[in-house]
Amino acid sequence: MSAFVVIGGQWGDEGKGRMVDLLAQDATVVARYSAGDNAGHTIINHLGKFALHLVPAGIFYPEKICLIGNGVVINPAVLLDEIQQLESRGVSTKHLYVSDRAHVLMPYHTLIDELEEDARGDAALETTRRGVGPAFVDKVARTGIRMADFIEPDALRARLEQVLPQKNMLLERMYGSPPLDLEKLYADSVEYACKLKPFVRDISTFVHDALDRGEQVLLEGAQGTLLDLDAGTYPYVTSSTPPPLAAGAAIGVGIGPTQIDRVIGVYKAYMTRVGAGPMPTELANETGDILRRQGPAPEFGATTGRPRRCGWFDAVASRYSVRVNGVTSAALTRLDVLDNFPTIELCTAYELDGERVDSFPATISVLERVKPVFEEVTGWQESTAGVRRFGDLPPNAQAYVKRIEELLGCPIEIVSVGPEREQVIIR
Repeated sequence: MSAFVVIGGQWGDEGKGRMVDLLAQDATVVARYSAGDNAGHTIINHLGKFALHLVPAGIFYPEKICLIGNGVVINPAVLLDEIQQLESRGVSTKHLYVSDRAHVLMPYHTLIDELEEDARGDAALETTRRGVGPAFVDKVARTGIRMADFIEPDALRARLEQVLPQKNMLLERMYGSPPLDLEKLYADSVEYACKLKPFVRDISTFVHDALDRGEQVLLEGAQGTLLDLDAGTYPYVTSSTPPPLAAGAAIGVGIGPTQIDRVIGVYKAYMTRVGAGPMPTELANETGDILRRQGPAPEFGATTGRPRRCGWFDAVASRYSVRVNGVTSAALTRLDVLDNFPTIELCTAYELDGERVDSFPATISVLERVKPVFEEVTGWQESTAGVRRFGDLPPNAQAYVKRIEELLGCPIEIVSVGPEREQVIIR
């Protein structure tokens, strides 16, 4: 059996964690393949509400093997705290493993992230300030520390003795910040490493063995397509490598692309975005605020708590993400948030200098100038939260889903009508 990928089709926060939690029922292995603790998944189940930042969303099934792949950068303190929080609430982490090839996010990464953002002033990228970008910079610059070295004291000291003088020079000369002490950093790191060492494994072998046994492997993405370093709204994008795209899944867990046979794209029934950057359908008005606060799970970031910018569904951007990911089927989330709207707008194209544009622009300067071309859809104004069959949805809600399906160019096989695990319609 081959692996399948769950990706975010917009700017993140589409409900990927909720979909992974659902789809993990049929998988043996769930593996996270990209990003760091700057991404978050909110899960609501019989145990309560959980905000995950590094641990895969399949963790709530005690028999599943949950893997953090080599494509993820790992803040040891955050991961250990997340493990402790899960265990304290009755969630077992005995089948959780971390790639020995994953890069470690160090304290100097967080400090540099904060200082860089402050230095940008009004041009700040509005990062989460968690150090994820600088950690990926070090990965590419070949000055990073991988988990295999982090858990071996001698190798860790050798890496720190090589890297820390460079970081301290940057901190002192560029930002006027005090240097970090090698001995304290080393001692703190060794303490974390001793606790993490039992979790560290060759993740690629885990995945290959499961596939050889004919088991189902779910590859869990983080962030969204429009935040991708190449495909997204550059420079307001993630630094993650491998990318959040489906193409990054194979790299991020150590398998080949031919071992993936399905890509499930997750899309909200409207659009949201956290942080700076263009968003053509954004509603900076009362309607946008209603979208933000409507429903049982208001639109505030799982990682930062920042309010998400909200707007109507953007079919131009979403169709683009279907294409660059090779999405084979889609999941549409939070349809219930639209239950009370008498009319709903769908962006079907852009207008640029009086001309119709059907493709997603590459440059920020163009994307900031486009105007959305809206198609008005009649709302249904009744609750969908209790519906479990597509045919039982209000006719106008069915029409809305089918219209988005037509605009995306791929089938919508899952519709979410609430945050609970059972609030889902399988078509």
